Amino acid sequence: MISRIRLLWREQPLILIMGLAILFRFLAAIFAKGWGMFDDHFIVIESAGSWTAGHDYNDWLPGSPRNHGPTGHNMFYPGLHFYLFTFLNWIGLSDPQGKMFIVRFIHGAFSLITVYLGYRIVESLDGKKSASLAGLLLAVLWFMPWMSVRNLVEMTCIPFLMAGYWLIIRKESTQKVFFSWFIAGILFGLAVNLRPQTALFPFGIGLIYLFQRKWKELLAMSTGAILMVTAIQGGIDFFFWGTPFVELLTYFKVNIADRDAYISLPWYNYFLTIVGLLIPPVSLFLFYGFFRKWKQHFIVFFPCLLYFVVHSSFPNKQERFILPMIPFFILLGSIGWTGFVAYSKFWLRNQRLSAYSWGFFWVLNTILLVVFTFTYSKKARVEAMSYLSRYENIQAIAVLDEENNPEMMPKFYLNQWPASYNEREGASDVEAILKISTNPANPSPGFILFTGDKNIQPMVVHARQYLPWLVYETTIEPGMMDRFIHWLNPINKNRSVFIYRNKAVFREKHQE
Repeated sequence: MISRIRLLWREQPLILIMGLAILFRFLAAIFAKGWGMFDDHFIVIESAGSWTAGHDYNDWLPGSPRNHGPTGHNMFYPGLHFYLFTFLNWIGLSDPQGKMFIVRFIHGAFSLITVYLGYRIVESLDGKKSASLAGLLLAVLWFMPWMSVRNLVEMTCIPFLMAGYWLIIRKESTQKVFFSWFIAGILFGLAVNLRPQTALFPFGIGLIYLFQRKWKELLAMSTGAILMVTAIQGGIDFFFWGTPFVELLTYFKVNIADRDAYISLPWYNYFLTIVGLLIPPVSLFLFYGFFRKWKQHFIVFFPCLLYFVVHSSFPNKQERFILPMIPFFILLGSIGWTGFVAYSKFWLRNQRLSAYSWGFFWVLNTILLVVFTFTYSKKARVEAMSYLSRYENIQAIAVLDEENNPEMMPKFYLNQWPASYNEREGASDVEAILKISTNPANPSPGFILFTGDKNIQPMVVHARQYLPWLVYETTIEPGMMDRFIHWLNPINKNRSVFIYRNKAVFREKHQE
């Protein structure tokens, strides 16, 4: 078996690479439930799920009670999920976990384009050896399968970028210049519709064509990209607001105004992020390789570097923002490092050091790959809502937190859209939430969810002063990885959820 695998790796590495990519993405689609970051659930799934039920969870739509105009959110990606959920409801699939398996499966399958075309691009630029390394990294780099099944626009835009690059790099494209570059522009435009910042890629390519005076390529690509962004982004905004691009302009205004309001980190933060994600010392090898042949592959290098520099210059830095450039960094890093090692006297003399470095990388990467592929993220909050979904017609709930920072609960898994009093404006501390919960103008909450790691009984005693019929129902524990991440950084509030039922609303515990 091992000899057959080695033979396959030498002669047809793409088959093995795609097999591994398919395997781990399929496993992630099954086991990597929950969500990773706030945006990939509450911006996408909660919005689309509520729309299919006739609600507007985030109050984005005109006519919603708390909507006062464009909020700067892109309707395109949640809108695609809205149509998917509508179709799944139509065929009778109402289980939220079943729907999310379909969502993860589609995203995982779509991400295979990145692996396949990444290999083909490197093979076209440099040959099979460096393509094999790039393809393998794209297939089984520890976070790739897990991230690929998440609802992150930063990941979903990558296959469009990769496909656009393939069209302008492949040798056959020179025979049909205008058509190939036009389609590439359409693909880049689709990426921009998902993540506006990816416009830096076609912008960078356009600058290169401008200085090289490649007018046909520039015109074709620009036309395709502009048409696609105008049709989708402009068209959606015009449909909802009567003004094209109003959401996009609001998005940039909000981001510029709030550039210091979120995670403000130093300029070198994304360098450290990439070094950490790609595991040193191999990440440092790839950094060297990325810069080594920048002139030969300037069409890939410059837009990627431009994306990196612009994001590094902006104060608000979150790890996910840099994700769209990482596959292209891997492509050029693999090309540069493979060629360097083949002729470097130092590495030819120190092949054991190279073997140990890569051995360390693959051992650690494999451990992380297996762990994350099977990680159920935000398990406590998801399972808490799944547990409550057995109750019908829940009018209201509230979440009380030991640190007066209550978490938002994913109502998509509840399959109902009750009021959440902890999400009301000004409702952050326990006292304020309880006052809202007992306001005669509001329906009494059917359940109170207490979150914390310490003794929650003081909170329970205080809550019973307002809601005397609270009884303990059950406890939902976070997953192992959630507990570990919370231990590493307590800002990740992956804590136990203690569910208490209000007997004044639901007299009896639901029986299985």
